[in-house]
Amino acid sequence: MSEDLLLETLDDGVLTLTLNRPERLNALNPPLLRALREGMERASRNHAARVVVIAGAGRAFCAGGDIAGKPEKKAEETGEAAPTPRKERAPDSVASRIDWLRGNMEAVRLLYQMDKPTIAMIRGATVSVGMALAAACDFRVVSENASFTTGFAKVGFSGDYGASYFLTRLLGSAKARELMFLSDMLDAREAQRIGLVSRLVADAELEAQTQALARRLADGPPLTYRFMKKNLNAAVDGNLDQILDMEATHMVLSSLTSDQREAVKAFMEKRKPQFSGT
Repeated sequence: MSEDLLLETLDDGVLTLTLNRPERLNALNPPLLRALREGMERASRNHAARVVVIAGAGRAFCAGGDIAGKPEKKAEETGEAAPTPRKERAPDSVASRIDWLRGNMEAVRLLYQMDKPTIAMIRGATVSVGMALAAACDFRVVSENASFTTGFAKVGFSGDYGASYFLTRLLGSAKARELMFLSDMLDAREAQRIGLVSRLVADAELEAQTQALARRLADGPPLTYRFMKKNLNAAVDGNLDQILDMEATHMVLSSLTSDQREAVKAFMEKRKPQFSGT
């Protein structure tokens, strides 16, 4: 069942989406690709969720696309029906396959454009699509045992899920080309050195540190974060005049919110603000 492949929990404003194929290191097969896209659609619409955390069950974040898995073998391992239902498989014609893949890649667009902060909680292997998903998040909290590789070139693929877009913008063109062409494996400390890691923590502290960051963000001003994300995302591709116009608009709009007034009042009263999202 697709709902078992992507676990969703909402706890006091923190929505956690967990890729749930630990026996395959959370490699993405067609049913999980579909579940991920649908999960991102729900997260985007969920006004109770102030922060979205992406995680992987077991000892890996995501081992990329499942190019080795065979549906008839996975039935005993995961409880999925074998063979995979026709509607869950990639189509046969080139044009249909392009449309199918582009449709599933909406997941990463929704993640990147989510109007709330996003966090990737990463341990173990983070490969190809997994690396793209991590790079699309606002924060990456990473265990010391994590490893990263684009991996696409090693299996003859050019890359998808925005890997070229996100890595170029996060790390720069030269480093993105190196990672894409060579598919070298990075340990967690090297990933931190090049700017891929937001916070590097001991594996035993990964969940606690991620939740602490998520809780801090969930307690923040939702409308302000929404405007900030629009500004920051636009800054990647826009020119200075466009960004100044957008910042002016969002600055004035944020000044009209109840949360802004509460922030000032709390600052003056030397207390923690209570934001309502209005």
